[in-house]
Amino acid sequence: MSGDVFVDASLFMGMHRMGMHRTGMHHEDERVRRGCKAFFARALERPAERVRMSLEQVGLCDALVWRRPRGEQDAYYPFMDRLHTDLRMDRPGYTEKDTRRAWEDPALDGLPDHERLALGQVMERGGTLYTASARLLARPGLPVEPADGGEGDPRFPGGLEPYYRISLALRVGRDEL
Repeated sequence: MSGDVFVDASLFMGMHRMGMHRTGMHHEDERVRRGCKAFFARALERPAERVRMSLEQVGLCDALVWRRPRGEQDAYYPFMDRLHTDLRMDRPGYTEKDTRRAWEDPALDGLPDHERLALGQVMERGGTLYTASARLLARPGLPVEPADGGEGDPRFPGGLEPYYRISLALRVGRDEL
């Protein structure tokens, strides 16, 4: 797939994903967390390439974090602030063409509104959406890709890694994304 690179809230918050079970963290959730983290670590190493995340998707991340206790927010936001500053990220709003595509393209029927709108924007601009949404990744024909973490735990460059480690005080369940 070519064109603009978009990310959604599931990919951004997926860096903090943890699905708890009686036996602890699920292997699947750890793989997703590493993949999401690797996507952003690689993006920081390619400053000439821009990443796009709609204003609504940014807001969905904030809405999730603001529901948490103040201590988790305080641990999370120094990392998020630095990542948003260091990463070349555009935060476009929706255009009329984006929203028309979201509601009129039959490939998007049945999706929640926030995913329809995100994909309407992506499709209208000929881009690819990187996501951790199992629902979107399971749907054929959409311009979506998973984040690939490879082996091991990637590291953030430029002093960001310690802030990320502290931010892990905030953990997101798979049902929250």
